Amino acid sequence: MATIKDVAKLAGVSTTTVSHVINQTRFVAEDTRNAVWNAVQALNYSPSAVARSLKVNTTKSIGMIITTSEAPYFAEIVLAVERHCYEQGYSLFLCNTQNDTVKIQNHLDMLVKKRVDGVLVMCSEYTKDSLELFTGINVPMVVMDWGRQNDRSDRIVDNSFQGGYLATKHLIDNGHTDIGVIAGHLNKTISKARFEGFEKAMKEANLPIREEWIFEGDFEPEDGFEQMNNLLRLEKLPTAVFCFNDTIALGAISALSERGKFVPQDMSIIGYDDIHSSRFYSPPLTTIHQSKSRLGVKALELLLARISNQDQSYEPQTLEFFPELVVRSSVKTLNK
Repeated sequence: MATIKDVAKLAGVSTTTVSHVINQTRFVAEDTRNAVWNAVQALNYSPSAVARSLKVNTTKSIGMIITTSEAPYFAEIVLAVERHCYEQGYSLFLCNTQNDTVKIQNHLDMLVKKRVDGVLVMCSEYTKDSLELFTGINVPMVVMDWGRQNDRSDRIVDNSFQGGYLATKHLIDNGHTDIGVIAGHLNKTISKARFEGFEKAMKEANLPIREEWIFEGDFEPEDGFEQMNNLLRLEKLPTAVFCFNDTIALGAISALSERGKFVPQDMSIIGYDDIHSSRFYSPPLTTIHQSKSRLGVKALELLLARISNQDQSYEPQTLEFFPELVVRSSVKTLNK
């Protein structure tokens, strides 16, 4: 395998000149550049990315730690981050944690050993132990937190309260007064905020909130399926159900279909997140839009800025996004 010394010898220049030509770190006369590139081609020389990174102190790589890339919401964020990384000349190391503190620690150790230029952390929830892991890491980081702001993490303000209000008000505006909920666990920050938005809209309309129509689970289709089946066992049913994300809605629609019931004729469903596949549900899902691609790109741009200014201290930042109602076909109007 050819070395940089072989290239220098064939081109009749020093190894330093070869390095400057390959890394474009100094002006080199055109004839000399051509001689170097001709030698590189003739010898099929491929400079070591690791060796090059040691000289320029960068690997042009980013680490990303998330809860799970299987969830459509996170998958769309990852896609946007990966695309923007590619456009900026960076490669991406993706790490799934399932919110396991041990896995987070192992992934962090691995990313530091690989000498990534920066780490983007975007988990759905953090524990005190997991947040502690990100202190003392001598690598530029962006730690996005949907929870309460602390003095270490950046904050995502997605206005879930407003989104929950918008979803519920849309059902009420379409004549629904009997409304159920299939939520994520209500001790979670996002679920709690969406439920509080639901409560506000119901109270404004002087509508009762029936405890037996409120169900909790994970943000997975299996939970939507199971909780909808639990709801369908009740004697009196709501005319509409607010599902706290689109994958819950998918499971709920499947459970209704298995019982021979149709959406929205027998029950209206509204989701949350506006994942890419929600427009292809049967029927296409009315939902609350959140810009996953914009969130991913903004978080990465913040990280790249910190990589470029490593000598400067930085304060935690807030990225704010506003939900929007997307009307499709899964909500029936009961207004005469």
